[in-house]
Amino acid sequence: MQSSGRRKAAPQAIHLLITAALVFAPTSAFAQSAPAQPPASAQTAPTQPAAQKPYILPPVVVSEVNLIFVVNDQHGRFINDVKQEDLALLDDGKPPLRVNHFTHETNLPLRIGLMIDTSSSIRSRFAFEQTAAKEFMLSVLNTQRDKAFVEGFDIQIELSQKFTSSPADLDTAISKLRPGGGTALYDSLYRTCRDQMLSLENSNDIRKAIVLLSDGDDNYSRARIDDAIKECQRADTIVYTISTNVSPSKDKGDDVLKHIADETGGRAFFPQQIEDIAAHFADIKAELSSQYSLEYVPADFKPDGSYRSIYLKDTSHRGYNVRVHKGYFAKQQ
Repeated sequence: MQSSGRRKAAPQAIHLLITAALVFAPTSAFAQSAPAQPPASAQTAPTQPAAQKPYILPPVVVSEVNLIFVVNDQHGRFINDVKQEDLALLDDGKPPLRVNHFTHETNLPLRIGLMIDTSSSIRSRFAFEQTAAKEFMLSVLNTQRDKAFVEGFDIQIELSQKFTSSPADLDTAISKLRPGGGTALYDSLYRTCRDQMLSLENSNDIRKAIVLLSDGDDNYSRARIDDAIKECQRADTIVYTISTNVSPSKDKGDDVLKHIADETGGRAFFPQQIEDIAAHFADIKAELSSQYSLEYVPADFKPDGSYRSIYLKDTSHRGYNVRVHKGYFAKQQ
């Protein structure tokens, strides 16, 4: 990956030298060919030469991409010793121009949102979900660098607490949520990524994640599931889903939750009993502490808002699985 950047350095240097020659050559030539001045008695008002307009190079568009991902073995255990040379990366089908930074990164500030389904379908188990969510927020947040928000949703979104680093405020916000109403899951996820995550500054210097607690059913949205997923990808946000369906059989809602998690680089959890929800919150906390960061410059990048696919695979032949979001949307300029 690094060698690709070096191969492109020489043509760029030649281009800059040629451009410099175009800028400065006209002035030099004008000085050499200037005619001798006539005698003072015959001089007329000097004619000013036309101002030389320097040739301006078009702006070079460089956009760094920061991939956040995890690596698991065949038993689902996190692998913490992966090296850069073990990875094969394709961005929109091409190797990156160069890799700027690779690390097993657990110190990037976290911006995390907790979305709790408050529709009437989860009323019977809502109190337990609130307790588990409070414990998760208290354990996962580093108050020196991390921030979180809390919202409930049914057919509307209730932003119970905007981004804060205060565990007490988050605890209060979770307690204030009350169940009731229909479910507009896709609308809520779309608007949350747009309004809370997409607007965050310095996106390459933070990790963004949403924990979605829901049964996956939607009976009110205008947006489609793909609209919600694309908005999460535009916002570079990983979505972890925890199903509140604890019945022995899976339903359509479980498939929805898995699809959302898979496409955004997250993970879907399906508890067998209500008490398992707390354990799945702990699993998400462990994953957030086991993430890698790979920052690179993509080849042939165009700031046109187009979708660019991501392919990232471990090539060490140890049977490891790399979990990363499927793609992203190029930021427009």
